[in-house]
Amino acid sequence: MKDDMVKDYLKMLRFIKPFKGTLGLAAVCMLFSTLFEGVSIGMIVPISDRIFTDKKIIIPGKVPVFVGHIVDKLNNIDSLLLLKYVVVLMVVLYFLKGLVFYCQSLLMNVLGQSVVRDVRNKLYAKFQELSMDFYSKKRVGELISRITSDVGLITQALSYSLTDLIYESMRTVFLAVVAFSLAFKISWGLALFAFIIFPAIMVPVAQIGKRVKKFTNVTQERVADLNSHLAETIQGAYIVKAFCREDYELNRFKKINYEFYKFTIKTIKRTIVLPSLTEFIGVVGAAIILWMVGQRVIAGDISFGVFGLFLASLLSIMRPVKKLANVYTSNQQAMVASRRIYSVLDEEPNIKDSAEVCEFKDFKEGVEFSGVTFAYTPGETVLENISFGVKKDEVVALVGHSGAGKSTLVGLLPRLYDPQQGQIYIDGKNIREYSLRSLRENIAIVSQEMVLFNATVRDNISYGRPGASDNQIIEAAQQAHAWDFIEKLPQGLSTVIGDRGLRLSGGERQRLSIARAILKDSPILILDEATSNLDAKSEQLIKDALNILMRDKTTFVIAHRLSTVQKATKIIVLDHGRIAETGTHSELLTHGGLYKKLHDLQFSV
Repeated sequence: MKDDMVKDYLKMLRFIKPFKGTLGLAAVCMLFSTLFEGVSIGMIVPISDRIFTDKKIIIPGKVPVFVGHIVDKLNNIDSLLLLKYVVVLMVVLYFLKGLVFYCQSLLMNVLGQSVVRDVRNKLYAKFQELSMDFYSKKRVGELISRITSDVGLITQALSYSLTDLIYESMRTVFLAVVAFSLAFKISWGLALFAFIIFPAIMVPVAQIGKRVKKFTNVTQERVADLNSHLAETIQGAYIVKAFCREDYELNRFKKINYEFYKFTIKTIKRTIVLPSLTEFIGVVGAAIILWMVGQRVIAGDISFGVFGLFLASLLSIMRPVKKLANVYTSNQQAMVASRRIYSVLDEEPNIKDSAEVCEFKDFKEGVEFSGVTFAYTPGETVLENISFGVKKDEVVALVGHSGAGKSTLVGLLPRLYDPQQGQIYIDGKNIREYSLRSLRENIAIVSQEMVLFNATVRDNISYGRPGASDNQIIEAAQQAHAWDFIEKLPQGLSTVIGDRGLRLSGGERQRLSIARAILKDSPILILDEATSNLDAKSEQLIKDALNILMRDKTTFVIAHRLSTVQKATKIIVLDHGRIAETGTHSELLTHGGLYKKLHDLQFSV
């Protein structure tokens, strides 16, 4: 268990590796800060005795020559003049201590924020790299909590807590050396007792830390639940209101929020009890020592100055020990967050380029599906043994009942997913032999989901062709019959269309999606219900635009309205993931199969 904890902590510290120079400089500042404090504490007894009792400073044992010279000068200097020097030295020491403390704090905060920036960049880059199957298994709120809440926890550990870990450890070691050396001078039994009482402080710290770690894990899960609920209900606000479910969603939110609150309070209880508990144990030990040694001081067996320095050093250890206890609990929380972050960073995308790939250029021949079988979940086949070919510039329509596998099938072409069996070829070459970027650059998609971004009209249309000129964007918008409403917007192409384009109507959003595909001008085109959200007038305009878009392109059309696919070169009818029949519109009507049933049903309606 301890080995796992050490491994987790060392793994979390990897985030600091790019900034080890900053950490090293901060550690040097902490060392100087500790030394300045040590000098000020170490000179209390001998300097006080020299000034106020005129007692000569004696240092037992061998010391460096320069130290001996300093001691000789201090012993021969006038007490009043020495007091003046001490006053000035104290001011200088504490000024320098404050200066290096400022530097160490600034450096550690810069380090912490740099780690935040880098980890968030790495996580977001990983989100872009991972395959669609990863997103199908994760909630949006869960992924958001990784990049917000979890990163915040490791920031706390890698800036403030790491500062305390290094700085307070230095202080603890220095003060312990002073205290225990004096304890051995006073009594070996006293030293033994001090050695026992202070390590005992860490026993409850370790036990409470385990509980904090457990509660932190649950708390972070509740954060993910909160984010998921917020994402769902804010994006689905229209449905929530339309179905009068505001109270229901509020109660759900309150329940999740209460669970988050409950475990947060449990974590806080155990975190805030540690400083008081460690301080109490330390004070009990100090009280016992005071009773044991105080009697000898009163009897004159031990110098009060020596005992005072020992007791001051002993009590001074309590502050860094209290902080180190907080560091322990903070690190327990951070290691939970670190594991959750690494669970994403260590995830390998299922869809990626192989060792040797080539660029897909100059589409010449056609597309072929050969024995393709696919399932999102093992044992639940969505497509089974799909085989068909499409020549260049052909228009292929995919029709069938909802859930027949049409959208899944075209999603395999740009490798959003890979089939479990079978192959897909373009120009006679397996699409896995092409680089993902070059493959997807040659495929344009107009999706029924109409994914638009909270950006300008210009940015949304040029999304697949960055750097396109305004003239090219306007031309694409005109061909998609979108320019009429774009030029009436407050800032034209520079108008921000809102989250998911909600400031536009459904038909306007669809036309922007089509304009985006027109501008990209890829040789392979996928139209997934491209006219599904248009009124009769808009649909006719879009049909004209699609005729222009589809010119000289190999097109896959998914449509429920069969009137839109009658002129397709080939119609493929899917039924429960299998190809039921293939042919032209007239051939399929004559055949009298599933296509004719769908056709008769629609037109009778």
